[in-house]
Amino acid sequence: MITSTNQETVVKIASTHLGQKGGEGYSEVLDPSLLVAIPRYLNRETYEIDDDNLPFTGYDVWNAYEVSAITTKGRPVVGMLKIVYRADSKYHVESKSLKLYLNSLNMTRIGETGEECIKLLETIVSGDLSAVLGTEVKVKFFENTPEKEYLLEGYPRIQTLTDLDNIELTTYKSDQYQLEKSSKNGILKVDIDFLRSNCRVTNQPDFGNMYIHIEADNLPTVDSLAKYVVSHRQVSHFHEEIAEMTYIHLLKAFNPEKLMVTCLYSRRGGIDINPIRSTHIELIPEWFYKPEYKIQKTLKQ
Repeated sequence: MITSTNQETVVKIASTHLGQKGGEGYSEVLDPSLLVAIPRYLNRETYEIDDDNLPFTGYDVWNAYEVSAITTKGRPVVGMLKIVYRADSKYHVESKSLKLYLNSLNMTRIGETGEECIKLLETIVSGDLSAVLGTEVKVKFFENTPEKEYLLEGYPRIQTLTDLDNIELTTYKSDQYQLEKSSKNGILKVDIDFLRSNCRVTNQPDFGNMYIHIEADNLPTVDSLAKYVVSHRQVSHFHEEIAEMTYIHLLKAFNPEKLMVTCLYSRRGGIDINPIRSTHIELIPEWFYKPEYKIQKTLKQ
């Protein structure tokens, strides 16, 4: 299980900029030193996840909606940046540090034209994040909304599968014992749109949608899935940890043949975080992790 020392270490690392950067703290010169990397093992140990033998494949996908730089002639370039890196990286980036880093690009002069500025911006951000996280980080800058945006299809909202008003919901501390087996086998796909957890450092609420694809001999009851996801409501975890915790709880409870857990969180500070974890890479749509495709936003994003 995770130790108090681990928890203290995580909070200390993640709090690097908390209450210290703002106003004059925002750099007008590109500053990669603002980026903070958090070792994943500090959170994974509590779920007995071995960093060197992961029980899943997956990605972390970040969408930064407030990204800008200026050309050497002073022309602003403004758009959205999709950032993608693998779940088997030893680190993930801390969100406020990413925001501060991206803000340091705002008055940075790169490229003579808008097109050149965008290409250099992609190269710089990819290189800086890859160096800090010790893994390949792919990025794509969107200056305009593409003609096609992609979404996870075939996941009915949980409200269409059960009557939520008839369920007693009383647990709010990530209780895996809320999960119950049914007599049904096969495939269950569901979109649970009332995901809420809290920030590991600030305890501010984070809302999102959780998508679950599970294939098992004894599928979970829909009511128990509702109870379980509601039970995350008062825990303080990183977004990545919520996805991995849910994945491990479902894996242990149902021993599924196939499993995928995806969390599409609402944006905070102009950034949304979307971790996806799966037993099989084919369960993850290519457009999800390929930077050149834009994911369609949910209502909350």
